[in-house]
Amino acid sequence: MATQPHLLVEEGELTDVALVPGDPGRVDRIADHCDEAETVSQNREYKVVNASYDGRELTICSTGIGCPSAAIAVEELANVGVETVLRVGTTGALQSGIEIGDMIVATGAAKNEGTSKRYEDVEYPAVPDYEVLSALVDTAEARDEDVHVGPIASDDAYYAETDAYVADWEAAGLLSVEMEAAALFTLARRRGLRAGAICTVDGNLVEGTQKGTDTEDDELPEKAKNNVGRAIDIALDATTTL
Repeated sequence: MATQPHLLVEEGELTDVALVPGDPGRVDRIADHCDEAETVSQNREYKVVNASYDGRELTICSTGIGCPSAAIAVEELANVGVETVLRVGTTGALQSGIEIGDMIVATGAAKNEGTSKRYEDVEYPAVPDYEVLSALVDTAEARDEDVHVGPIASDDAYYAETDAYVADWEAAGLLSVEMEAAALFTLARRRGLRAGAICTVDGNLVEGTQKGTDTEDDELPEKAKNNVGRAIDIALDATTTL
């Protein structure tokens, strides 16, 4: 198979499991938690690294911001043999009492975005793979870490998240909003991949605290910045069971 046009990788170059943060800078941060790492390629918003963690070979690949670029990453990762994708990102809380720095494991993602709708009707569910979801929750419990587990929303228009949108998401019981999971879950299901997502809360939209997306870690609130590292450790530990 030819070199993938955006990730600039070929079949056989990557491993079977990939951690997929949005921010290319977070690729390096995840790699710092690994035993060894080697950059495979870097192009636009995509940085691809192969690494080893506790004897488990894995790939780390940034997806950029939003579902369109995340979908490109998933398609090309699938093309070269990746079988499991695990999002490690940030998210804005939609329920009172969810604090900055808390971690959320998604059980599904509302399709408030346009990318997945080009693949299938909106009624089709965007949900993670059960084994990946269970691995994240079980790993958090084994590490004595608290995580919120439930549905989230994926949205395209970061600056158009009005009070009305936030109130509707809150009333629906969605835990948080981010910008990539719906496409990740949808494409993984359609391509026969396993997928999951763990995100660190960087603000609470219903409480009026700072909200964010997959931005540079240096721009995150201090508690969120610290707990991104804990989410990374949970994700990496989970890969050893997948």
